Amino acid sequence: MQYSQKVIDHFMHPHNVGKMENPDATATEGSPACGDQVTMYLKIEPDKHTIEDISFLSYGCASNIATASIITDLAKGKTLQEAKKITWHDAVEALDGLPPEKTHCSVLASDTLQAAISNYEITHGFKEVVNFNKDTILEELEKVIYPQVGEDTFPSSW
Repeated sequence: MQYSQKVIDHFMHPHNVGKMENPDATATEGSPACGDQVTMYLKIEPDKHTIEDISFLSYGCASNIATASIITDLAKGKTLQEAKKITWHDAVEALDGLPPEKTHCSVLASDTLQAAISNYEITHGFKEVVNFNKDTILEELEKVIYPQVGEDTFPSSW
């Protein structure tokens, strides 16, 4: 399996790693039973709604650690609205690529960031809890990656 130098650097020396004391929001995604899990912690500047600080803990492979590290770099200092636009594609691009069978790690990292932002917005009354329905199921299916090729299995263009 070939990793870019950026993936190796973020794996060997991850940025923003560690549990944050008194975060404004947290989220944990994944499952250690399948091998990958990420927890993210956010500290939000309340007047500007910017991510003042962000950190993560990871359980998983080198790609899991590297993608969580790069996602925290991409989000730090951004407004919540800007950070909501960060995708797994952005993580892969910022790392100069990932092997296709490891693309799911970038999805996990970006999903964890999005969940932490959502938890912050719900807690502070900026967003309501989403009802689980057909539309939310379709949104979740759009995040599923076919590991052999690293592509969406259910693209929104369908």
